[in-house]
Amino acid sequence: MADALISIMDDAAVRTVTVNRPDKLNALNRATLEALDTAFSAAAADPAVRVVVLTGAGPRAFVAGADIAEMNGLSAVQGRDFSLLGQRLMRRIERMPKPVIGKINGFALGGGLELAMACHLRVASETAKVGQPEINLGLMPGFGGSQRLLRLCGRAAALELCLLGTPITAARAAQLGIVTEVVPAAELDARVQALASQLASAAPLALRGILDAIHIGGECPLGEGLEYESVQFGLMFATEDMREGTSAFLARRPPVFQNR
Repeated sequence: MADALISIMDDAAVRTVTVNRPDKLNALNRATLEALDTAFSAAAADPAVRVVVLTGAGPRAFVAGADIAEMNGLSAVQGRDFSLLGQRLMRRIERMPKPVIGKINGFALGGGLELAMACHLRVASETAKVGQPEINLGLMPGFGGSQRLLRLCGRAAALELCLLGTPITAARAAQLGIVTEVVPAAELDARVQALASQLASAAPLALRGILDAIHIGGECPLGEGLEYESVQFGLMFATEDMREGTSAFLARRPPVFQNR
């Protein structure tokens, strides 16, 4: 399925969502944010989808940022609304009940880096560059960049990227924990496909429990996070997939998980 702003392709249990504005380096305007929000809502609800890959069209950019031409005419109230729209999308991706892999095939700047950081795993081409250059426009991050950078790589790196606005290489982004892995450009598709296939064959209910425990636990005191983990761990014992996984291990055979 495709429209003017995004394209969607399914391959078995893996759904690839592509921002499809290569002539604009896949910049995020309001309509694109809304289309992505709808796409991720649909992927979350579709039982046939176990993993989502998010990327950008064309050879140059994952997403080069928010659409500056659209932002230029916004009032203060409209700017806040635009920020909230972007944050809603990033939150939806971050709290997806299925793993989301960001395939960073080029520039991931401003809103593009914020979009990438909302993904659970981020694999970047070694030629990619990432950054929060909003300061050069008289702006600051508005889609969650200041907060996710702080949590991913700490105060010093978050201040560096946001205050200086200078893009960094994929290799440095990996050192800081902003991306999960860096691979040669020619190997990006194959590496992401391998990760997506691995996740698609894993136990979906356990994946969801892990995602919930890490995200909810990361937003509350340690004691509450540990309690939530114990509850989720216990619930796994009521699933057929847990019986299948442990039985397969004991029988020395590959498990076949059924999402129940």
